[in-house]
Amino acid sequence: MTGAESGFLFTFFNAEVARQYWPVIASGAVMTVGVGLAVVVTGTLLGLLLAIARALGSRVLTLPIIAFADIMRSLPPLVVLIVLYFGLPALGLPLSAFAVTWLSLSLVLAAYAEESIWAGISAVHSGQLEAARSTGMRWWQAMRLVVLPQALRRALPPLTNRVISITKNTALGSVVALNEILNNAQGASSHSGNPTPLMMAALAYLIVFLPLVVFSRWLEQHWQQR
Repeated sequence: MTGAESGFLFTFFNAEVARQYWPVIASGAVMTVGVGLAVVVTGTLLGLLLAIARALGSRVLTLPIIAFADIMRSLPPLVVLIVLYFGLPALGLPLSAFAVTWLSLSLVLAAYAEESIWAGISAVHSGQLEAARSTGMRWWQAMRLVVLPQALRRALPPLTNRVISITKNTALGSVVALNEILNNAQGASSHSGNPTPLMMAALAYLIVFLPLVVFSRWLEQHWQQR
């Protein structure tokens, strides 16, 4: 092994530094997974509810939902996070770094989820809803049993990709001192004077998100075949 190779390994893959700081990176990974799961559940459910409310066809509901979706999709998630982190305390609603990261990313995901699910609902011919209503079903029963299953099948592949994209933004929590992977890795790298913790963080992100990416690709191909 040449001196350059040894220097590269010592700088970016230092075994001693990795042994010392892997618990810190692992702790950040647990936090990242926790925030990510909370964002996925909350954002997806909120998006589903907004899409169903939009399907009612009421202008009183539709216009605010469209405005919310357009605004949240236009703003960078970092801007939403900073506004909530510094703005809510001014309103007497201080939140923890975890809560702010969860809330901001959930709102962004809800906007994309609403648009994806709404597109799926719009793709289902309106005659199916009318036919279901003609059998005696109520509107909600027809939506739940006839329209939504088809709409969700259409919306799932693009929605899965969007979920992955937004949950990776949990790294933005480092801006508000959330102890997720990136924030812990940056602190460990500064403390050790070595970038090895950042390389460990990259590996942790691969371990957390690569299975989701592979699953998303399989899901998209599966539904295309269907």
